Amino acid sequence: MEKKSVSVTLEHVTKRFRNVKGKADVIAVNDSHFTIEPGELITLLGPSGCGKTTTLRMIAGFELPTEGRILIGDNDVTMLPPNKRDTATMFQSYGLFPHMTVFDNVAYGLKLRKVAKEEIAERVNGMLSLLGLADLGDRAPSKLSGGQQQRVALARSLIVAPSVLLLDEPLSNLDALLREQMRVEIKKIQRQLGITAVYVTHDRTEAMSLSDRVIVMKNGFIRQIGTPSEIYEAPNSRFVAGFVGKAAFFNVDVKGNDNGHYQCALGPKVVDVKHAAAGVNVDDKAVIMARPESLRLRDKGEGNIDGRVKLNVYLGAAVESFIDTPFGEVLVEIDDPQTKRIYPEGSEVSIDFAPDRVRLLASNEE
Repeated sequence: MEKKSVSVTLEHVTKRFRNVKGKADVIAVNDSHFTIEPGELITLLGPSGCGKTTTLRMIAGFELPTEGRILIGDNDVTMLPPNKRDTATMFQSYGLFPHMTVFDNVAYGLKLRKVAKEEIAERVNGMLSLLGLADLGDRAPSKLSGGQQQRVALARSLIVAPSVLLLDEPLSNLDALLREQMRVEIKKIQRQLGITAVYVTHDRTEAMSLSDRVIVMKNGFIRQIGTPSEIYEAPNSRFVAGFVGKAAFFNVDVKGNDNGHYQCALGPKVVDVKHAAAGVNVDDKAVIMARPESLRLRDKGEGNIDGRVKLNVYLGAAVESFIDTPFGEVLVEIDDPQTKRIYPEGSEVSIDFAPDRVRLLASNEE
């Protein structure tokens, strides 16, 4: 199968849905502007109703933009129908034909394109082998496990050698363990084929583990674009920070800035914070964002916030300690618990911030 890598560009794309009852139009996507590089896997991440699926459907051609342009490579496809875009879409429901064998399901797109019978056999058998389905070509979809059906659907999308692969929450019907396995498989195959891919999900674990970059959306707007590590470690708002991972938030007053280190008043304590998002200024109110792994437990009075251990949850590689504090419940993650001190439930403790691991956010950036 020929390897294709093209870019996908959205130029100030907006999608409005007309309200038939005379109310205001619904803006599903608002001025989206980004480029997906050739061979890159981008994930559109956000809560229900944020516009991620509408964005995917516009790239596929199932919805047309109200404003803006969509380009695949150098070709303007904004107004083209789906069958003229050289894309393939894999949906949440796999949509396999129950009366066809696995082989015929995968071959269906090639038959529609009038590919020669000998070439169909060669390409289908090669794709089934690539996806670990070589011995299942004669089976009916009903005789397959959920993971096998998912791979058949993926094979059917890939077999037509699309320039762009679009995946709309394809793992949501699988159990947790199978989702984890299939995430790895999708990433391996996408890398192996070098195909440009757009993945839609509301699952932050999928987004962080699969993506070259993540586009976080809310209420039709793009809130942040970055690599998984950038989105997780350097969120630009409280919404992004909370959506992509566990976090505690503390309201503070910014008292000073000494060579890039912000001094923040947290109650009677002064907390030193090394990293800050745009829009944070001295004398402003701000928010400290702290991931569970960026916090440490100390004896009472030795840290920034005193509290009491409410609950310890053993996870094998880590222990999660839930601490009652004057600022609410705070989660502290203690890795490698075999070598660390675990304070018993009911213990009075103090939470210490690592200055280079927490982040200061503007208080008005939700």
